[in-house]
Amino acid sequence: MGEDTSIMVSVEDIRAFEKLKLISQIAPLKERIRSLERKYKCDLKAFEDKLKQLPEDFEIWDDFIEWKAYADSLKDLEARLRKIEDATNFRIASG
Repeated sequence: MGEDTSIMVSVEDIRAFEKLKLISQIAPLKERIRSLERKYKCDLKAFEDKLKQLPEDFEIWDDFIEWKAYADSLKDLEARLRKIEDATNFRIASG
């Protein structure tokens, strides 16, 4: 007979794994955002306001687009993290 290869995993194990996975995606985004905040000495909103008053500069616009994408991704990941932390029902998808 074959060896039993089944593994017992609790809902808390899955919750912890998913939280760690999200945190590992969040950390580099926060660092990239902090890097842009240091570079421009302001947050995204202030930078966006400042950008409207500056002469057109493709490097600055590239930074803005990148910064905005990081901020949007961070917002989405943090929302998913909150959802996992607050979840009471879990369904496991096979495959």
